[in-house]
Amino acid sequence: MTYFLVLAIVVAAVSAWTDLRTGHIPNWVTLPALASGIVGHVALGWWLGGWKFGVWEGVLALAGAIVCSFAPAIMFWKGAMGGGDLKLFAALGALCQPMIGLEMEMYAFVVAALVAPARLAYEGRLFAVLKNTASLLLNPLRPREARREVPPEMMTWFRLGPAVFVGSVAALVAHSYAI
Repeated sequence: MTYFLVLAIVVAAVSAWTDLRTGHIPNWVTLPALASGIVGHVALGWWLGGWKFGVWEGVLALAGAIVCSFAPAIMFWKGAMGGGDLKLFAALGALCQPMIGLEMEMYAFVVAALVAPARLAYEGRLFAVLKNTASLLLNPLRPREARREVPPEMMTWFRLGPAVFVGSVAALVAHSYAI
């Protein structure tokens, strides 16, 4: 598992770097990592325990990709997350399988939940964003004529790549006994 954890850290680091520089996480980072997670687990499992163990490891890697992309897929569908972030979580799930992949995801969301309000407060936009968030949450409860429109330019986009990198490192530290 050590090789997969290290590869996940490298993938998260490259994704964080490209996300900070360009605002995008490219497919050339995420898709090979997703494929190598599944194929690598099958190959390593087959080498260590035969074809049945290899198939089982491949199933776990595929399950990791699916499970780790479930919540991000909903967020992507609702417009709250980019497609690169979704593919990054799927790749990390395939590389680290479901449990560690979900742990990385949880740490990443905790980091994002701590950094985003601090960044907004530093930029002087925290209260405006909180007001827009309240409007978005209360709009379904209001009658149609009383709903408040939130202009798209008032929606704040957060680059999640660096938070995913920090979450991945936190999971690596938490599982340092494996190294």
